[in-house]
Amino acid sequence: MSTRIAFLKGHGTENDFVIVPDPENVIDLSPATVAALCDRRAGIGGDGVLHVVRSAAHPEAKELAAEAEWFMDYRNGDGSIAEMCGNGVRVFARYLQHSGRVTEGDLAIATRGGVKSVHIAKNGDITVGMGGARLPEGDVTVSVGERSWPARNVNMGNPHAVAFVDDLADAGDLYAPPPFSPASAYPDGVNVEFVVDRGPRHVAMRVHERGSGETRSCGTGACAVAVAAARRDGADPAVTGTPATYTVDVPGGTLVITERPDGEIEMTGPAVIVAEGEIDAKWLENAAR
Repeated sequence: MSTRIAFLKGHGTENDFVIVPDPENVIDLSPATVAALCDRRAGIGGDGVLHVVRSAAHPEAKELAAEAEWFMDYRNGDGSIAEMCGNGVRVFARYLQHSGRVTEGDLAIATRGGVKSVHIAKNGDITVGMGGARLPEGDVTVSVGERSWPARNVNMGNPHAVAFVDDLADAGDLYAPPPFSPASAYPDGVNVEFVVDRGPRHVAMRVHERGSGETRSCGTGACAVAVAAARRDGADPAVTGTPATYTVDVPGGTLVITERPDGEIEMTGPAVIVAEGEIDAKWLENAAR
């Protein structure tokens, strides 16, 4: 490992990441190393790490190299590996543009969740193809204190319970996971979104992400909310034959979600590079012990 390692810091609707460019996959990012980088007091700080690697140089992405030159080797802030991160893909694409590796227009990015189609618009917004939603059958209820609400079960590759409420304050502090029933609906836990209407096809949400508590933004959660709102409003694109677009306000900004009649969901939002510099490799070696 060299004495200094390049890094950048970026965010998408305040979902923030440490970006580590490593085209040839020579940097050892152990779970402890990632956790040290993401530590908000003793490290750089972030919700996760975006490890930027050429697909051909990573054993998990070699077979995708013909479809996508770059692989998003995404790690959660605790060092664990994740298949996908919607906000992370936008920031990953912004880094590729920032570094001169891609320009405006269409590109493909390999992830553990498959190859994602991305479009960098002239106005700076980035759109990511998020795949389709599954809506498991069965009634679900979520609770805060003594109050309960019916929730829509939406799976975006990860599970969500979407509850429409009168006021976002009804969600409480969201420090602890909101209880849900039946337990069989989410055997591995769930991300819970509390949603209010702001106007026609315009909603706002707060989210408790399983394992993290309340977060400033959740890309898959915003997609789940848009899908649930479209079904509630009688605007299922598979039925109407017309795309349904919802503006979703999150605490960290605004995302625009479009569901097409073929089921594909697109998420559009900002992505910002805020800083770049160098990590002292000796510090990182010691911090990761």
